[in-house]
Amino acid sequence: MLEKIDDLLTEVQNFQSSSKDEIEQFRIRFNGKKGIMTDFYDFLKQVPNDQKKVAGQKINTLKVAVNDKLEALKSASESTLILEKEDLTRPAFPLELGSRHPINLVKNKIIDIFKSIGFAVADGPEIEDDWHNFTALNLPEYHPARDMQDTFFIEQNPDVLLRTHTSSVQIRYMEENEPPMRILAPGRVFRNEAVSSRSHCIFHQIEGLYIDENVSFADLKQTIQFFTTELFGKSKIRMRPSYFPFTEPSAEVDVYWGLNSETDYRITKGTGWLEIMGCGMVDPAVLKNVNIDPDKFSGYAFGMGIERIVMLLYQMSDIRMFFENDIRMLEQFKPL
Repeated sequence: MLEKIDDLLTEVQNFQSSSKDEIEQFRIRFNGKKGIMTDFYDFLKQVPNDQKKVAGQKINTLKVAVNDKLEALKSASESTLILEKEDLTRPAFPLELGSRHPINLVKNKIIDIFKSIGFAVADGPEIEDDWHNFTALNLPEYHPARDMQDTFFIEQNPDVLLRTHTSSVQIRYMEENEPPMRILAPGRVFRNEAVSSRSHCIFHQIEGLYIDENVSFADLKQTIQFFTTELFGKSKIRMRPSYFPFTEPSAEVDVYWGLNSETDYRITKGTGWLEIMGCGMVDPAVLKNVNIDPDKFSGYAFGMGIERIVMLLYQMSDIRMFFENDIRMLEQFKPL
């Protein structure tokens, strides 16, 4: 009886039909209660024990082939049925166009503004080592300013961590290139902060760096003045002395937002001034760390949180909305 299996396998493999009745007849012939497979199972019970393994393998081969063929026929039949029911000449359903995330909208706007005055975009890894994230930026291991950037360490000795700012991109770029250089470094950064309406453990920064001969603080101020006018439409700024380990002198930049509405009073705390970024002249120690001669070259750097700028431009009150992927919120945004 086993000699019939090869012929039956060939028959199974060659069988083709889109008729539901013919497919059902095929199933009954092989898998019905009185079908071919039932006869083989009954035959297997009578096979001597020393031959059952070989016989069982051949019968199982036929069983698998039959079941596979039935599955294939069933899928093909269902596809044909769907096509028969569908009106292929009917117009397609309208597809709603998506919109860019507000962070990307503002990031691209900022990049376009700085590109117009010669800045290029640079990129770097989000997983950093201690040198590029801290030490080369004038933040040695013992420096108390490291406490301001508590972060997520992946490994220790040597330290590997999620970058706390995109200043690490500036270090990598300065190591690999010679002045003059004028770059922007946008990207995600990570800090171990409690999540609230005003802060998050993940956020986005965009930092700028300009290194050349005879770069002065006046160049920095003029660049910031141009940026605020282009982005906010407001040209009145002030620069307050501040402290950053990698710049000297350092400043916080405020833009005069005005007091034209209750919202203006709220977001500026009644002063009309709004802090938007930090900046300063690159510390000579940082230039030495990347083998740039501080006696010949000077430069400035600046940085801002993109979420903060988005919240200002779109009058948003909760930073967590950027990370919830709520379609109802995201679909409201259109290019600036």
